[in-house]
Amino acid sequence: VIGQPSKSKRPKEPGENKIKPINKKVKPKTPKTKERESVDSSLKSQSILTQVMDKGHFQKLAATLTLAAGQNIELRCKGNNVTWNYPSYLDTFKDTRLSIKQLDRYSQLILANATAADTGEYSCWLQLCSGNKCRKDETKTGSTYIFFTDKEELFVPSPSYFEIVYLNPDKPAVIPCRVTTPSAKVTLHREFPAEEIETDGTDIIYDAKKGFVFQHPTSDHKGIVYCKAESQGAPQISIKYHLLYVEVPKGPPSDTIVVSSGRAGLSDRVHVVCTVLGEPDMDVNFRWQYPGQESRRPVIIQNFWRLINRGIGHTTRISKSILLVEDFEDIDAGNYVCIAQNLQGETTVATKVELK
Repeated sequence: VIGQPSKSKRPKEPGENKIKPINKKVKPKTPKTKERESVDSSLKSQSILTQVMDKGHFQKLAATLTLAAGQNIELRCKGNNVTWNYPSYLDTFKDTRLSIKQLDRYSQLILANATAADTGEYSCWLQLCSGNKCRKDETKTGSTYIFFTDKEELFVPSPSYFEIVYLNPDKPAVIPCRVTTPSAKVTLHREFPAEEIETDGTDIIYDAKKGFVFQHPTSDHKGIVYCKAESQGAPQISIKYHLLYVEVPKGPPSDTIVVSSGRAGLSDRVHVVCTVLGEPDMDVNFRWQYPGQESRRPVIIQNFWRLINRGIGHTTRISKSILLVEDFEDIDAGNYVCIAQNLQGETTVATKVELK
């Protein structure tokens, strides 16, 4: 008796069921297509990168992969002219655990006895070469981010105990306390006054592959901070990060030139100083033109830079180039030209030194 109502109900629903499946097919059709497109594009981008498994099996790699530290991993990238990218410290320390071989049809990357410090992005791409010029084939690339988990090292180890992070109002700033366990709970803390910095998911977000990202840095964010991670055990603390606020004009270097004296006598000691104020993380290159240059008159040129605090939390890099003439002669009289160059352009300034 109990079974019959259910049977009697089911015959009544076929008409309804005929409609429902149509609705089900129609409604999800667009998302399914999008999903399929995203999967296809993902597979396309991952198609040349595979992981070698046991017994000669191969596995296409997803965007992220989690492995335990201490394992060996072998990746293969299809192609006869492959370039790899991997955590830079493996190059810095010329780590012998890493080996890369280019074979006829693929390139092989083997990392032995992986550690927490090996956590990072591993990618490869095919190079298209014509003569001496090569370019990246954007249609044949592969990339995965590998977490090498280690209970003793929740944070990816850093070569230093203290890092400077520049806060520029024009671009996001990253506090690179990356974790080895993607599921770890990570919080950001200010050292003084001691407090947790709220991660609101909008202005400050946490990305396990990058760290904490300040989308719109301000001078209020400056100071010394650290990260704390928890994952099934005692919490661990990261290294400390000194956040310095930067606010300098964009563009070519703004340089000035000063000479010790506009008039010099024979055998005098003359020095000309070229100074640039700029962003802390932007290098400045100096070139000089001076009267005795063509005749190879000996001069001494010294370049150096340092960070200065301009107050209210603003940090600037001061770069200087000093040209020294130790024994002034007739040939040294004339115009001294300093050309300062950064990634955004160059600026030329000049001064004149006359013979007394």
